[in-house]
Amino acid sequence: MGPSRANRAKLLKTILQSHAYRRADQDSEFLNREALRPVRLQLELLKPELIQQDEGIHSTVVVFGSSRLTEPAEAKRELAQAKAKLAKKPHDPERKRALAVAQRRLALSSYYDEARKFGRLVSSVCQMGGRCEYVVVTGGGPGIMEAANRGAADVGAKSMGLNITLPQEQEPNPYITPALCFQFRYFALRKMHFLLRARALVAFPGGFGTMDELFDALTLLQTGKAVGVVIVLVGRAFWDRLINWPMLVEEGLISPDDLNLIHYAETAQEAWDVIAASRQTGPSR
Repeated sequence: MGPSRANRAKLLKTILQSHAYRRADQDSEFLNREALRPVRLQLELLKPELIQQDEGIHSTVVVFGSSRLTEPAEAKRELAQAKAKLAKKPHDPERKRALAVAQRRLALSSYYDEARKFGRLVSSVCQMGGRCEYVVVTGGGPGIMEAANRGAADVGAKSMGLNITLPQEQEPNPYITPALCFQFRYFALRKMHFLLRARALVAFPGGFGTMDELFDALTLLQTGKAVGVVIVLVGRAFWDRLINWPMLVEEGLISPDDLNLIHYAETAQEAWDVIAASRQTGPSR
């Protein structure tokens, strides 16, 4: 004699609730298994690519720079706070350091405005008649990234943000076009998407993240794995102080011609003028 109607229903419910019965594409626990990494990598390549096709993104300009640089008004407020804290403990070495950092950040805060101007300029020139060329793409975070996305938003243009999941809580800046704000698990796939449609890379003063992406792009151009990407460093005094490019040539570690991969600008307009001069060059693939 088989199970009663009640037992049958209970057994069926157990089966239907089993993780084994979930469809593979709807089973997040299964998709997060170590063995599924190749599938996850493929998905992170495909999803942003297909959405960009849907959104008509033909080419991009990548903007990098520090997430810690704020607009001048905010930098002034931070400096005032640092001064007030030091006044309470004038001999505290950490508070002295915090004041010095706040002073430097205020000096660098003009780059927030320039990055915003650049986003506004390139977007108003290149997103016309429904065609999406030189779409601003950033790492999606605050600081210089926010400024570039914000500039595009100022003129009602599309811009992209490639956010990354990190151990410390973070979120994308609010100026990215919602349909073009992506979240990545893997840095490697994020790096690919930065350059797949890139025709230019503009680097403002920044830290490890900016260095990482800049040197990735330079290496790809030096080795011929990427072509037609214009590299512009904004703020020559900062970059010359940070990196001794001539020393690399003198030591025979790079060739003199490698320095031709790098262009400099001081303003948004100068950066765009450099890129505009090479606009006939096709995108990297």
